[in-house]
Amino acid sequence: MAIAATEDKQLARQVARATAEELTSCGINWLLGPVLDVLTNASSQPLGVRSFGEDVDTVSSFGVEHIKGFQEGALATCGKHFPSYGNLEFFGAPTDVPTITDSLENLSQNALVPFCRAIAAGIDAMMVGGVALSSNHLNVMHACLSERICRDLLRNEMKFQGVIVSECLEMEALSRNIGISGGTVMAFKAGCDLLLTCRSMAVQEEAINGLTAGLENGMIERERVEESCSRILSLKSKYTSWAKAFSPPGLDNLDRVRVANTHLSASAYSKSVIVVRDQKQYLPLSKVVLPEDELLLLTPLVKPLPASAAFRQFTADSREESLSPRPNHATDNMIMTGERVFREFGRMLAQSRNGRVTHASYTANGVRPQHEALLQRAKAVVVITADAGRNKYQAAFAKHIAMLCRLPQDSGADDKAVEKPCVVAAVSSPFDFATDKSIGTYVCSYDFTETALQTLLKLLLEYQKSSGNASENNNRLRRPSQAHQQWLVERYRHDRDRSALNNLLSAAQTPSRPSSVLLKCATADTFQLRDDLIEEAHFVVRNSSTKELIGFCATYFQKRDSIGSIGAIVVSPSRRHQSVGHSLHDRAVRALIQKQGATQFRLGTRLPNVFPGIPSTDAAEHRKLSQWFSKLGWKTSRGMTISRMIIPDLSSWEAPDGLGQSLAVTDIRYDLVHGQEFEESVMQHVRRNAQSDVQALYKMALSNKEGCAIIRGKRVSNSSIVASVLLYRSQSKLAHFVPHVQDTSTLTGGIGAAVMAAELDNKASLLQGLILLGARQLKKQGIKSLLLDYVDEPLALPGLEIMGFSVLHSFDEINSSVEDWKAP
Repeated sequence: MAIAATEDKQLARQVARATAEELTSCGINWLLGPVLDVLTNASSQPLGVRSFGEDVDTVSSFGVEHIKGFQEGALATCGKHFPSYGNLEFFGAPTDVPTITDSLENLSQNALVPFCRAIAAGIDAMMVGGVALSSNHLNVMHACLSERICRDLLRNEMKFQGVIVSECLEMEALSRNIGISGGTVMAFKAGCDLLLTCRSMAVQEEAINGLTAGLENGMIERERVEESCSRILSLKSKYTSWAKAFSPPGLDNLDRVRVANTHLSASAYSKSVIVVRDQKQYLPLSKVVLPEDELLLLTPLVKPLPASAAFRQFTADSREESLSPRPNHATDNMIMTGERVFREFGRMLAQSRNGRVTHASYTANGVRPQHEALLQRAKAVVVITADAGRNKYQAAFAKHIAMLCRLPQDSGADDKAVEKPCVVAAVSSPFDFATDKSIGTYVCSYDFTETALQTLLKLLLEYQKSSGNASENNNRLRRPSQAHQQWLVERYRHDRDRSALNNLLSAAQTPSRPSSVLLKCATADTFQLRDDLIEEAHFVVRNSSTKELIGFCATYFQKRDSIGSIGAIVVSPSRRHQSVGHSLHDRAVRALIQKQGATQFRLGTRLPNVFPGIPSTDAAEHRKLSQWFSKLGWKTSRGMTISRMIIPDLSSWEAPDGLGQSLAVTDIRYDLVHGQEFEESVMQHVRRNAQSDVQALYKMALSNKEGCAIIRGKRVSNSSIVASVLLYRSQSKLAHFVPHVQDTSTLTGGIGAAVMAAELDNKASLLQGLILLGARQLKKQGIKSLLLDYVDEPLALPGLEIMGFSVLHSFDEINSSVEDWKAP
């Protein structure tokens, strides 16, 4: 991914050729690369920065350049991981085989393109991955064991004539379900020429015994063995011989080519390390931190690569509590523990800036008092993250530090309050904060080898903004837009379109879309808020002759919070896959951009509570919807999980013994209120701690005394409200905007819109306590089933499940800066 970030294909080819020269000096003549997977879903994939990226053309072109460079350096190549590791679903345990749910038709238009171009460029071998495939017309347990994938698709349809290599047959899910002997025979019969068993001599013997048994019992034909041998011998003859194998160029040649490649390496690193944003011009740091000022460096603890010598050293050192510095670091370029490699980075930083640098590590324990003390003392801070997308604690830590730095600081000189400069550097995945504009200065280095960190150091201290270095528009990290058919989009008129919208909502409830159940009981009136806190503008694609609505999109703008939201996109089942949704989405975005003061876009709304985000209850549908919105520019891998929970039979529900006592907070007392006489005190609390959509919910509840109530949590010391939650019945005005509550066959009451004061440090237990009181109150009123309509804190789920709630629906709320949607 770092090479692709240089946007220099000639450089990519030169680096590949130099790599090949160094490897062949050591007697290595075959590389299991390049990786040709298109990273269409970066959230949970095993590839990390091994992929060239998320764009088909980028992966294809840079993959081909690497193939040519490797081959020019006399190194055989092997593309992987066919048919794709770029968008995997993980449905079971971590040791289970991940699944590709794309159809072959979809794969052929996206994920298979780089493999096709690699075949056309003359790639030598192809590794077939150990993944399952599951779609309407295909059900494969393990791709590398499937004749449909290896022989039919790769060999016959894609015309690949080289060597097919299996994934390692020792992978736990494969060996556990099939066994090594059986898996070996199946992989060979499927069309693999070379079978990988990577770790154990005993397993390798078992694989050989399996092949022998297959030959002896006639499962494997001799002609099939000869066919594979012929391909392998052809590959060998092209790249090696016994003379070359026993007499590689050796270390002298390696030293010579490494010296020659030093400049190339420095050039590649300097072009790959990028400044994504520098909103307040904090770079170079010498502009904002004087030599006598203290600079704080905060780094995560990261384990080394499992196969490295450093990992063995790390394992040995973990038994000791030694913090002694690593000896002879200058000659060791391996990735080491975060403690050690980042410690050396701190030393280099202090020496290079000729000033004081304080270095501290951080872990999943988050921001500790010692971090806050160091931050208070420092004049500026640099935070390092390493794949924060999968190490969520790093993202939370960096955002917290950035928030603390934004708090006004006393400059000490002229008593002016200023922000503290904060730089976040991602040293693995560039997507950690690619679209999060709350991180104002953000740089990426793609890895944390010594050379990469030296380049990062130079950027931090010597950065000069230029067209060839910075990526202020973030173009390297964004997927290009795709052309599509444009439909005429008109403003929704309630008087004209109400009946047609009701028909569309009814027709959209189809079995093929599990999320369509969310539209049950929704009507055209559900989307009409008519609230002075929220501007609403809805759009339709319609047949002006028949008055039929083909598509509908709802948008809302919270004026006080400057947040624009898309609350629903509904397309007639007969017109899907014809770009109706694209046209509606484009029109909605253009309208929201034009709102004065708009700073943030959101995919999903809690008022009305129809689609709080991308529905994720059904994995297959979630994948398709996420891909669709991702192609429109939303960073769907960074969604916040929203849950809708239920107690289906409240009449027989009982809270676990002792739960109420365990959730009690000594300095909080609760009361139940309803009606407009409590509006002033309640709304003061809500305005201080919640956004406009929640304020609208509370105003609605206070005006509906018979159908709604509010539980308040108040401090005993001063009677100030610090927490609240709404209760409502299906007949209330508020329930009108939560249509699922109106399905009286299953739900007759709801709890929602919890509001917590920002200063609370026991929010989870206080939230559970409020919900427990609400459930008991509604049960007393004869409510038969209960909906908890909006839970945005995943940490609260286990406690709520203990209480008796189960997840009914789940969603991914996606947030984005308005700047991401404006033309570069």
